[in-house]
Amino acid sequence: MLEIAIMIEGQNGLNWKRWQSIVSVVEASGYAGLYRSDHYTNANPPDLDSLECWVSLTWLASNTSRIEFGPLVSPVSFRHPTHTARMAAALDDLSGGRFTLGVGAGWQEREHTNYGWQLLSLKERFLRLEEGLEVISRLLKSEQPVEFNGHYFQVKEAVLLPRPARPGGPRLLIGGNGAQKTLPLVARFADEWNALIIPKDEITRLNTRLDDLLKLNGRQPQDVRRSLMTGCVFGKDQDEVARKVAQRTQGQRTAEELRQRGLIVGTAEEIIEQCQQLAGVGIQRLMLQWLDLDDVAGIENMADGILDRLSG
Repeated sequence: MLEIAIMIEGQNGLNWKRWQSIVSVVEASGYAGLYRSDHYTNANPPDLDSLECWVSLTWLASNTSRIEFGPLVSPVSFRHPTHTARMAAALDDLSGGRFTLGVGAGWQEREHTNYGWQLLSLKERFLRLEEGLEVISRLLKSEQPVEFNGHYFQVKEAVLLPRPARPGGPRLLIGGNGAQKTLPLVARFADEWNALIIPKDEITRLNTRLDDLLKLNGRQPQDVRRSLMTGCVFGKDQDEVARKVAQRTQGQRTAEELRQRGLIVGTAEEIIEQCQQLAGVGIQRLMLQWLDLDDVAGIENMADGILDRLSG
């Protein structure tokens, strides 16, 4: 069965009032989870409200009882892996095992420049990510002190206490569509692969590639959950869908063109059909990117239109 979650862009104006409203609606409406980006700001000005990611997730953990949640994703470029592992273990315990730790390399030049972090070249980013994943995984899984002497990260007699209540700590998610760099890291370290805004035919190809890599690493395909984060445009009728598509694309694309790129677009009936197609190519959880942080009514209306029928 395909599970449906909501994903929001925290740097797009998120503050406490909006966050608390979104969390409340997602929890009450029956979605499987709520995920958010981890950025200081957007790639281009103007700067908007950008509620700190991990602080907001800690509030969610203490004020919900059902939904899963996590960052999509926290970069090792400005989140040190030892700190990330400690926060992740604590947050998973606080929530009763509902946290998913999404980890990435970092990509946005503007926030790294503005806030004093080194982004590095693409090749170096992935080397640093690999080291960060190694440190995080060892700290979460090892009962013994961890020693690691990498180029980017070094730890000596490092211990994570208290130990995570969930054996091995929270689920580790790696996102991205790269067959040569990202998927090998997924096969080594991850419990979940999160694809990003791609058509279903490409999902099929990458799923097959990941299955092969998992087997090479002594793992089984079912060891890694397959999820997709993609844009979403929902309307109660065709007129509302057309209006929202025009607003999102400045009139440059049609609903069908967005669907061809891998976005979920349409009325409840159309979204259900697209979700069923994704389930058919192996997607187990769909994170629908909801850009309008004030349109909580739309989140609720979409749940009323699709969730019961997808779970039936």
